[in-house]
Amino acid sequence: MVKTSESRRDFIKKTVTGAAALSFGGILPGFSASSYARILGANERLKIAVMGVNSRGLALSNNFAAQKNCEVYNVCDVDSRAAQVCIDSVRKIQGTSPTAVPDFRKALEDKDVDALVVAAPDHWHAPAALLASAAGKHVYLEKPCSHNPHEGEMLVAAAQKYKNVIQMGNQRRSWPNVVKGIEELHAGVIGRPYFAKTWYTNNRPSIGIGKPAPVPAWLNYDLWQGPAPRMAYKDNLIHYNWHWHWHWGTGEALNNGTHMVDLARWGLGVDYPTKVTSAGGRYRFQDDWETPDTQVITMEFPNRTTITWEGRSCNPHQIEGDSVGVIFYGDNGSMVITGGNAYTIYDLKNKIVKQVKADSVVNTGSLTSPSQQLDAFHLQNFFDAIKNGKALNADIFGGHKSTLLVQLGNIAQRSGKTLNIDPTNGHIKNDRDAMKFWKREYQRGWEPKV
Repeated sequence: MVKTSESRRDFIKKTVTGAAALSFGGILPGFSASSYARILGANERLKIAVMGVNSRGLALSNNFAAQKNCEVYNVCDVDSRAAQVCIDSVRKIQGTSPTAVPDFRKALEDKDVDALVVAAPDHWHAPAALLASAAGKHVYLEKPCSHNPHEGEMLVAAAQKYKNVIQMGNQRRSWPNVVKGIEELHAGVIGRPYFAKTWYTNNRPSIGIGKPAPVPAWLNYDLWQGPAPRMAYKDNLIHYNWHWHWHWGTGEALNNGTHMVDLARWGLGVDYPTKVTSAGGRYRFQDDWETPDTQVITMEFPNRTTITWEGRSCNPHQIEGDSVGVIFYGDNGSMVITGGNAYTIYDLKNKIVKQVKADSVVNTGSLTSPSQQLDAFHLQNFFDAIKNGKALNADIFGGHKSTLLVQLGNIAQRSGKTLNIDPTNGHIKNDRDAMKFWKREYQRGWEPKV
């Protein structure tokens, strides 16, 4: 029995049930019985509120609902249609219906909610995570962790202040074969890796020229804008095209580049760069799209290594046979990690010396759920950190560093400058013009704080 003086959250952190091994035998391929023995009992599932469930958030909701040690308890969305679709979908998976709580801030007031999953647009990521942290909740935060560098630093400060668990959605940090590949890289399988090339390609259509329109009855546009200064509603903005507006989004660099740049940073063992440049622009169409559809970011580091990211939103020609990936070049060979849970090692004669193949299919073209089965490893790592303090595979401290790299690329692009960076903290040195993009303005009364 749980003592009445103990909170439910304290009980969750302390409880380990041996029955879990029997209950969860088929959830995650590769998990041993001993691993499951450390998972919470089904009767003490973590209760999750999900914010933003139209696209990626719907996939996350379904994945969280499929985990036997979790219950999707609240669905929070400014779109009443998306909320109902998610509720119906989750009910089919977990057997119970989550409650619609349109304003996620109300969910944060519920003492039964253990964690907030943030899958709303980018301009909401850090402000929502900060509110959740202050409310005593844990946070699963989709990439990018922040809209601008200052927000990322606020998240780091919040984690230090509130001591809560903040896991960033860099799911590949938990994919077993990718983890093995990085371990081999660190062990010197290709000698010293000194250059990592990352990429993403797609064939996105034009978003056209938006027209002012009445806000639909199903949308709470004021809450959708939240901390962003108010702008008039247009008919080509919601739900996906906000990605390509600096006011709310962060472009392809943070939308997809964050994933592979994070792997590159991990593989090379680097934190902050010394120099960042960017070239590119909106080349394919003339429309409302503001961020680059073609971009190459270069980041140099103090340990004599370099990372590049090539993003092509409007030309799908693949690199190394895939639309997304990273290749590491070293003294004695190369290692390729594309979009799946796999890697290939080459010697200097371009001969394959080792190939570890994926044990499940990853649809890298999917905008919502390219890798649900594999991502479950990441969710379980999040739960394990909450329950017993296990180290996160993608904590906010590293998540901020990886997000900052591509943010610096965007700042270099927007300012037209080569950025000289302090490698001890990632700050831009001696450039007032570039530093104008370090922070943003907020709608009065919505300013985030720690």
